[in-house]
Amino acid sequence: MSTNTVAGARPAASPNAPAAFRGAVAAEWTKLFSVRSTWSTMLAGLLLMAASALQLAIYAANDNTNDDPLDDRGIVTAGSVVINSVELTQYAVLALGLLAITTEFTSGTIRTTLQCTPARGRVLLAKAVVAGTVTFALGLLLGGVGALVARPTLGEWGSAPVADTIGDIVAVATYLALVGVLALGLGAALRSAVLTITVLFATLMIVPLSLQEPDIAVLHRIADVFPGVAGGHFLAGDTEPYPGAVGLLLLAGWAGAALLLGRAALRRRDA
Repeated sequence: MSTNTVAGARPAASPNAPAAFRGAVAAEWTKLFSVRSTWSTMLAGLLLMAASALQLAIYAANDNTNDDPLDDRGIVTAGSVVINSVELTQYAVLALGLLAITTEFTSGTIRTTLQCTPARGRVLLAKAVVAGTVTFALGLLLGGVGALVARPTLGEWGSAPVADTIGDIVAVATYLALVGVLALGLGAALRSAVLTITVLFATLMIVPLSLQEPDIAVLHRIADVFPGVAGGHFLAGDTEPYPGAVGLLLLAGWAGAALLLGRAALRRRDA
């Protein structure tokens, strides 16, 4: 189903394009929150964050009180526990991003979506705005829950400086918003939830870990540009092998590239 009336020609911009885009965003917002999977996925993310933060905080406290002085960590911040908890929790957020598009392919409702909004780039961008906004807000909630669980569990071995903790929570929300958009773009390109989560798991974890395993500098440099590793450098505020801001830009680049890939797939193939 092509949106061009003449092969190779680009459709003229509609004078009502902003209004049309707002309508597309409103439609995507309604669709996202009208399905049960959205709420169950968000609940799963909250439970994963709470469980992960509790476990990591217990480990940190135990390391400081056991008989082995070599593993003592000293004072641990609640924000660092939240950041470390993201490694597992992110997959619930990824599911939220990819299901925003793959469920429409599975159910066939993507045809209705594209009939209502024939401009496929507009559809995908509206989905990205909604997915990014929701996952960012969810990330703030997850970070807050993680900090609230971690701080009392750490006891005397924990701290929660207000400014630093808020900064860590916002960083987590930003990371989750970008990986949510990354999942959406790949979902639009691959159309299968199972295939998309497999590719995401490989891209975020398996391939970088495989590259980092050998003690070969060039492979480590390649791993450093993968989205999960770049996001990790951003969250940790690293200065090596590049500043955390560069990690954020790399992650944003991956998310943007995934959207472009998804847009190309939507334009090339019928729904």
